[in-house]
Amino acid sequence: MCKVGNGLAHWQSKEGIKMKLLEMKDIHKSFNGVSVLNGVNLNVNTGEVHALLGENGAGKSTLMNLLTGVFPWDGGEVVFNGEKISKTSVKESESMGIAFVHQELNLFNDLKVYENIFLNKEYKNKLGILDKKRMKKESRELFERLGVDIDPNELVGNLKTSKKQLLEIAKALFFDAKLLILDEPTTSLTNDDVEHLFSIIRSLKENGTSFIFISHKMPEIFEIADRYTVFRNGNYICEGNIKDTSPEEVTKKMVGEKYSAEDVYKPRKFGETVLKIENLTGNGFKNISLEAKKGQIIGLTGLQGAGSSELMQCIFGAGESYNGSIYINGKPMHKNSIHNAMKSKIAMLPANRKENSVLPDMSLLENTYISEHTLSSKKPLINRKKEIEKYASFKEELHIKAQSEHDAVTSLSGGNQQKVFIARWLNTQADILLFDNPTQGIDVGAKAEIYRLILKLAEEGKTIIINTLEIPELQKVADYCVVFYNGSVVKILPHSEIDEEKVMMYSTGTFKEAN
Repeated sequence: MCKVGNGLAHWQSKEGIKMKLLEMKDIHKSFNGVSVLNGVNLNVNTGEVHALLGENGAGKSTLMNLLTGVFPWDGGEVVFNGEKISKTSVKESESMGIAFVHQELNLFNDLKVYENIFLNKEYKNKLGILDKKRMKKESRELFERLGVDIDPNELVGNLKTSKKQLLEIAKALFFDAKLLILDEPTTSLTNDDVEHLFSIIRSLKENGTSFIFISHKMPEIFEIADRYTVFRNGNYICEGNIKDTSPEEVTKKMVGEKYSAEDVYKPRKFGETVLKIENLTGNGFKNISLEAKKGQIIGLTGLQGAGSSELMQCIFGAGESYNGSIYINGKPMHKNSIHNAMKSKIAMLPANRKENSVLPDMSLLENTYISEHTLSSKKPLINRKKEIEKYASFKEELHIKAQSEHDAVTSLSGGNQQKVFIARWLNTQADILLFDNPTQGIDVGAKAEIYRLILKLAEEGKTIIINTLEIPELQKVADYCVVFYNGSVVKILPHSEIDEEKVMMYSTGTFKEAN
């Protein structure tokens, strides 16, 4: 049963009424006038694993950042361990016993294990000298209690990712955390590591430690969690006991009603195969085989870290070394070279626009032509007049809202910046376009324009692969949807079967059959 409303009553179990450790009531938060949390609630009892659920962008991470002092909340009430909190900082939240183990680990690879554990909390003797012996001893004792095989003297950079994850958790536990926030803690763990982690969680739970468990993997949630809360689009939806619900019911709560926006998809005829991937295995993905035809739009999706984005980077030559083969128009592509990928007429629009696309010190014109200049670097001259004329053509075609081509690219909105970067790659005459979350962080109107542009490019014969976490986007444009889970393709759905609920279930492992 899912409890709706303000969610503030105590929960009664067979053992009786459990004490509340954390109560977050009617929490509001906005950034730059945009509301991201609209009166949400979260209640965590002592000695329980509480699953915080919702799609990407639902507000889960924002709420946790408020709780741990990264940002202040705009409105609402927070009570932790019986004490009302008005404002807090990261340091204060840690001193209260709240620890946040992020998906992207906060460890220093060039420091030893014990140095990471005691960073800014070092033991010193009476003379003010670091007591390394004591820190190593207590680190070793901690690992023994947790059953973790890690040498305190080992450089963190030498550890496997799975051990880094366990180290981060051990680091939080060392200083008597009352509440551990685990954000996608099993992403980099093997099945054996997951079982080991869960045994640690169960043992700590029995001793009164509480957990907020953020994950999209339904089998794991239903194995380890006691209760759950669902967020959607910055809103509190419901909470309840895990034993009283099902993965299917929870998924429906996360997804909500289907989007009513007009579907702009139009069936098209495809040409010959232009991209073929055979048994590709690399960092984050394994044994991937796919084909893409001329004029085809293929959607890739899955949870963060499922392997779809990593595969796209590999195709573009930006990933680490891989096994398997990539063929462009029947010819094998040279490995691990962005320049070779560009010469093979492959272009990529990366997910992180700010870090990987924006050249802030360059004008709109320069941002538009930087990739083409890379390919034509052996040409002796740049025809500026021709470039300006072509920029004007792109501006009209893509509906770029800008004044002068000499303006800084940072003067544009996110949607218009994205159009500039699409123009950048169209200028290279690329035939295969890789779009990684192309509408991330842009408004609805700009999204609609990009949908139409993608379909127009496909009609013109471009082959487009889109990686996105937003299933409604794939419903609007994709001919096929390739669903990733734990680095593997688990399902390929034709356009007629792309359904948000169905995709979410495959993405979270709720459906077990493989394609």
